[in-house]
Amino acid sequence: QVHLVESGGGLVQPGGSLRLSCAASGSTLNIFHMGWYRQAPGKQRELVATITSGGTTNYADSVKGRFTISRDSVKNTAYLQMNSLKPEDTAVYYCNARTFPLAMDHWGEGTLVTVSL
Repeated sequence: QVHLVESGGGLVQPGGSLRLSCAASGSTLNIFHMGWYRQAPGKQRELVATITSGGTTNYADSVKGRFTISRDSVKNTAYLQMNSLKPEDTAVYYCNARTFPLAMDHWGEGTLVTVSL
């Protein structure tokens, strides 16, 4: 089992920046894929960015060039650096970890990001 704890959310003005962190504990050696997803009020959860254990990244078109995902394997922590934030980035951001051998998904409880004046 993997336990994920997100932090770093908050209120920021448009154009501002935030860095989210996701600390993993438990069976972290089985993690081969981590990612960030978000869910805005009244909308479905959507992928924001993912990173494999080899460092390959993938981003939603809406955040390309503004967000950067990274991972510190020693600290078992994933990060999401968010720059040039827009009001439409407002959502609860969830950390995800996928483990082998069954490609099981593990989720954190989420951290709220609000982009507003």
